[in-house]
Amino acid sequence: MSVACPNLSHAVTTPNPLELRTFPELPASLENSTHVPYGDPVYMQTRWDDATWVLTSAFIIFTMQSGFGLLESGSVSQKNEVNIMVKNAVDVLFGGISYWMFGYGLSFDKRGSDHASNNPFVAVGEFFVDESDPDKFGELFSHFFFHASFATTATTIVSGAMAERTKLEAYILFSFLNTLVYCFPAHWMWDCAGWLKNMGVVDIAGAGAVHLVGGVTGLIATIMLKPRTGRFEPGAQTPAMGSPTNTIFGMFMLWWGWLGFNCGSTYGISQNKWILASRSATATITASIGGGIAAIALSYVAKRRKFDISFLINGILGSLVSITALCALAQPWEGLVIGITGSLIACSGCMLTEKLKIDDPVGVVPVHAMSATWALLSVGIFGRHDSLDEGFSSTDGLIAGGGFKLLGVQALAVVTIASWTAVTSFTLLKLVDLTIGLRVPLHEEALGADLVEHSLNGTYNKSSREWFDRDGKLVMVVQSFKSGNLMKDLDRQDKRELRRISIRRSSQTELLNKSAFGFVRSDEPSGPNYDDGGDNLATAEAGTSQDRDFNSRQPRHRKLVAKHKHTTPTSSGKRRFSWTIAKTPDTPLATTNEDQSTNWTLAKTLDTSLAPTNDNKSTNSS
Repeated sequence: MSVACPNLSHAVTTPNPLELRTFPELPASLENSTHVPYGDPVYMQTRWDDATWVLTSAFIIFTMQSGFGLLESGSVSQKNEVNIMVKNAVDVLFGGISYWMFGYGLSFDKRGSDHASNNPFVAVGEFFVDESDPDKFGELFSHFFFHASFATTATTIVSGAMAERTKLEAYILFSFLNTLVYCFPAHWMWDCAGWLKNMGVVDIAGAGAVHLVGGVTGLIATIMLKPRTGRFEPGAQTPAMGSPTNTIFGMFMLWWGWLGFNCGSTYGISQNKWILASRSATATITASIGGGIAAIALSYVAKRRKFDISFLINGILGSLVSITALCALAQPWEGLVIGITGSLIACSGCMLTEKLKIDDPVGVVPVHAMSATWALLSVGIFGRHDSLDEGFSSTDGLIAGGGFKLLGVQALAVVTIASWTAVTSFTLLKLVDLTIGLRVPLHEEALGADLVEHSLNGTYNKSSREWFDRDGKLVMVVQSFKSGNLMKDLDRQDKRELRRISIRRSSQTELLNKSAFGFVRSDEPSGPNYDDGGDNLATAEAGTSQDRDFNSRQPRHRKLVAKHKHTTPTSSGKRRFSWTIAKTPDTPLATTNEDQSTNWTLAKTLDTSLAPTNDNKSTNSS
């Protein structure tokens, strides 16, 4: 968010009290003995109507935490979805307190200070933000609150890249410390003394300070954590979304929040600011429209006439990131072009990170880091002098005839911010890793953070390693892995133990996480004729012959489902899958054999009769 500095031509200072004038003399019949002084209107950078606009925008931006939470929880497995929501709350709690303590003071110098003599690298401003003077705290508090929403967003971005394998204690400490990564680029880009701002850099709504910082931090974090267990093992498939509906709902909430993000960055609606806010809204919506259309078209071509949900989500979000830097100065057609390009970058970047075996569950790196890079560079191409003189830009870009100067400044900002973020985030994450440890133990990763950290649908004792179901019955005692804590380090015996844990966890999860129609889908082959020796965790949740009677030992009052799947090769070379439809313990099983590429299990109520049938036709549902 760029704020006009005191040396700009449009700024007006408070008039001298000695220059106050009185009303002209009145006729004697109307004159009294009191002369009422009045003066010129006092110009403040934040008037009451501007503060109302800023606060309302900040309220909307904070709702983006809900959007991030839904998007991330829907993208991970069901055994971790609550944990990722908790981490989004942690971002506001611990990131917010650190920004109040020292983040705001390191980002912005004190209001009214001489910015010419202030430090261009770091601010020395309001620490432990507080003010008792009514003439000052309105402007101070509105400015702090707005930027606190930006700071917590920069940390929230990172949580998606660290999903499903990060200790909650470590993430709490990281959320507190990550403010240090954010506040320095914020000072360079937005404070009147910032060295990048004085060079003429343009970043209206935080493409660099928020999204590039969050995206690069996410990249460093996911590289340090290494992929989720089994993610890139031979034969493993891309993990399915835990709740595609939640991810799309989260996208809508982020889409709505982005309008507050970009429009609020005009920092008011007085003077000419309302004109910039309206242009920002139009550019933002046209960019997202273009990005969504481009993502659908790319999915249709690349996915063989399929409309991939991840393409749609990442395309729209990538386009929104791309317009963030120039939103208030871009024309609608420019927003469309910028959004389309950003969408293609984000969707292509997701395929690139997967090819490079970078495990990014939510697409943080391509959507935020890559699209933010394009956002800053696009200013150098489409940017122009701010004709409304609100302090956003004083230089024309490449298309407007300004040459390569602005493009060079924007490129310098990209390199500087990315380098700073990579070094500082690695240092902080390494510090956390050496003290608390970043990654959860392998057996806890298999059980899932919802059970281990929050005791949902059961309890787990970290000391004794005893796992109980929600009725208090012992499920199993989890054995430790002696050969290592990563899949590649495990010996054959430990891999079998990992598979056994995963099977039990999968069975427990299915009992409690059914859709309205009771369907559960799994695409991995398994069964008595399929044995990978525990080498592939992707097959671990399928079940084995020794575990088929697991559900029959559970309490009668539950509707039970077990994934019992068998695969045998057929004469045509296809793999034959068997379907098992399980009823409550006192009801017999009915089995049908069909040629299938996927397996489904279906929970039926007691009053439904099932009869065995044989059908060799391929179908897609039961």
